[in-house]
Amino acid sequence: MLKLLLIRHGETEGNKRKRYIGKKTDEPLCQEAGEMLEKLKYPMVQAVYASPMIRCTQTAGILFPEKKLNIIDELAECDFGEFENKNYLELDGNENYQAWIDSGGLLPFPGGESREEFKRRNVIGFQKAVNSCIRKEIKSAALVVHGGTIMNIMEEYADEKRPFYDWYVQNGRGFEVEIDTESWKKGQKALHMTREL
Repeated sequence: MLKLLLIRHGETEGNKRKRYIGKKTDEPLCQEAGEMLEKLKYPMVQAVYASPMIRCTQTAGILFPEKKLNIIDELAECDFGEFENKNYLELDGNENYQAWIDSGGLLPFPGGESREEFKRRNVIGFQKAVNSCIRKEIKSAALVVHGGTIMNIMEEYADEKRPFYDWYVQNGRGFEVEIDTESWKKGQKALHMTREL
């Protein structure tokens, strides 16, 4: 059995301003985030995997300071295209944004990724992390990633079926999940959420 902690990075200035902070905006944590993360107590793990974005690597360094960081590029946040680093107020009146809203968030981001492309990339990254743990006989690991990345992983693999947006988590929070590694190796790729973090 493999136990994984799926943790969303700490808050950034863009998060505070409700901006679309994606793959193109590599901003650090805000000052308060570091203080908040230092108060959190997560179980010790054998390995830590992270998105390459600075907000994730900083969060991992605060939560697991003694652990080597394994970067997986495919775990990065979505490319929000022309919505990148803007919030809904700044996008008010933008025809492309209104069309995206009207689609329920299903249209591709103009100049960015579609949800399918984003999910496919994150799934590849998650499989890399899980397969690395299995190969190295690791029994517990943390993935310090993005909210959208966690939602993609849980929508794809959780044995409890929920829509994408129902897996949303706050900054610094996430899920503890378990994977039956023998089933995973046989192609039965599913995870079980044991608790919210």
